[in-house]
Amino acid sequence: MRTIKRGGEHEIEIRKSRFVCALARVDSEDAARAFIADRRKEHWNANHNCTAYVLGDDGGVQRSSDDGEPAGTAGVPMLEVLRHRRITDTVAVVTRYFGGTKLGAGGLIRAYGNAVSAAVEELGLLERRQLLVVDVFADYVLGGRLENDLRDSALTVREVAYEDRVRIEVAVPEAELPDFGVRLAELTGGRAEFEVRGVTTIEVEPGTGP
Repeated sequence: MRTIKRGGEHEIEIRKSRFVCALARVDSEDAARAFIADRRKEHWNANHNCTAYVLGDDGGVQRSSDDGEPAGTAGVPMLEVLRHRRITDTVAVVTRYFGGTKLGAGGLIRAYGNAVSAAVEELGLLERRQLLVVDVFADYVLGGRLENDLRDSALTVREVAYEDRVRIEVAVPEAELPDFGVRLAELTGGRAEFEVRGVTTIEVEPGTGP
């Protein structure tokens, strides 16, 4: 799944109607509804404040509202943009100031969808990836060099602790765990051990590692 890089707003104009799309990152329906309420209060004099949001690690919570536009012409196309781009934990509010020219059902569907798409492009996206949290244990004589080698790799070193042995906490994609074990053995001559401790979720620019 993905989420927006940052909150903000972006405006487009279609046949003299203004469509102002505001996006925000949210972690609950209460937060989404609060953001919607704030936008409606701020733009109380607009013709419509249409909404859509998606929540959850799998995007399982989905809601939308046409706010007085013809049924299915505003909230649904807004929601479809979020769904199609696999965006979650995000709320969209498109505020319309009517410019005097009716757009028709097809025109409204395109306008509300385009408003959200343009805002997403403006604000950017981050990919969410689930990684394994792996503890690597090595003797002190190996610890410094091993830490440097791991930091120079594409992996994320999360923490280094000097206990009875050196413990280096690394985030590793699950598919790469077998190769990680082989690489670790090569780096240390088989004198390091590792243990999978849990999972974590990170956000990265699309197309980047790990």
